[in-house]
Amino acid sequence: MRSPAAAGTFYPGSEKALKRELQQAFGDLGRDEQPVLGAVVPHAGYMYSGRVAAEVYSRLPRRDTFVLIGPNHYGIGLPVAMSRASWSTPLGTVEVDQELASELEGSIIGHDEVAHLQEHSLEVQLPFLQRSFSAFRILPISMGLQDQETAEEVGQAVGRAVLDLGRSCTVIASSDLTHYESKETARRKDCLVLESATRMDVSGLYDAVYSQDVTACGFGPIAATIVAARVMGARTGRLLRYSTSGDVIGDSRSVVGYGAIIYV
Repeated sequence: MRSPAAAGTFYPGSEKALKRELQQAFGDLGRDEQPVLGAVVPHAGYMYSGRVAAEVYSRLPRRDTFVLIGPNHYGIGLPVAMSRASWSTPLGTVEVDQELASELEGSIIGHDEVAHLQEHSLEVQLPFLQRSFSAFRILPISMGLQDQETAEEVGQAVGRAVLDLGRSCTVIASSDLTHYESKETARRKDCLVLESATRMDVSGLYDAVYSQDVTACGFGPIAATIVAARVMGARTGRLLRYSTSGDVIGDSRSVVGYGAIIYV
């Protein structure tokens, strides 16, 4: 069992408070299910990025499995690591798709629970899924290496495994965007990243990140998700929402950017 590491910090630690926070994030968003094969969502504290994430989760269809790909902020464990343990949050326990995990054994994605013990980027996505669906499985993947070659290999492996098993699946990339720059600068840089990501242009995404020194923490997971979604049949991306932490706290001097994208 993988116990919560972010409950009480990134999101409320009690079931009642967590449900209330999720309700605030979704607000008046109704269910608008679309054939989403891939998505990009942020992973900051819910008060900052919950509304942006909810834009994606309100549109996700029911799936057997959600593959969650996020960055390894702590640099521990294997460079690309999946978890096979069940994950718990204040809303209950979620099981891993063991068959899909086995299908990926021997690929670039190794099995390592240590890489996930402290990592918040995937954990914070689970309550959104638990609020939206009563039954599903996950496959958490943490990327410590985020270069283009690694990301494309991860995406190809995930996409092929999903197709080989005939699995009903959506792949979700967890990433925040520019960190701790002015709102004006963050928006300018993030627009370049989001334009490439929405076009499903992996090379353009890396060009934007490297040329503009963009501090998006999960550009590798975004690229891997684009590749996996394309393998699974996605042909277009759509930006649903962009905001910054400054929009919440009213301070535009040093912000973090958040984007929501779906691939269909």
